[in-house]
Amino acid sequence: MKLEFRTDQPDIEQYFQLYESTGWNEKHRLIKEELSSVISKSYYMISAYHENRLVGFGRIVSDGILHAMIYEMIVDPHYQNRGIGAEIIKLLIKKCKDDGIRDIQLFCAKGKRGFYEKYGFEARPDDAPGMQYKEKH
Repeated sequence: MKLEFRTDQPDIEQYFQLYESTGWNEKHRLIKEELSSVISKSYYMISAYHENRLVGFGRIVSDGILHAMIYEMIVDPHYQNRGIGAEIIKLLIKKCKDDGIRDIQLFCAKGKRGFYEKYGFEARPDDAPGMQYKEKH
């Protein structure tokens, strides 16, 4: 399968379909315009295309020096287990290293830890710093 990787912002229609295909939007309920705004503020992004169809995506939010956070590692469910996610994560890590960014982090979806460990990530210890804000209802 021949893939094309690009760093420009993908077409919002295709990106929205990809985002929806994985169930990621069930919690946040973003509309296309919000999603477009979100990714437009990225430090760097990689889109994977098969025959001009967006099949994978990943992005970095960063200060460009110290911290980088990888977000939205997404591969269309019909294209998973074909090395697309592997190539995207390698390209994102390479960008961070090439730019001299010292701290690369990501959030890992349940069941995906082994995938990221293959590329040098490790889980934080249970007593490590880090918290997430959760609004009380």
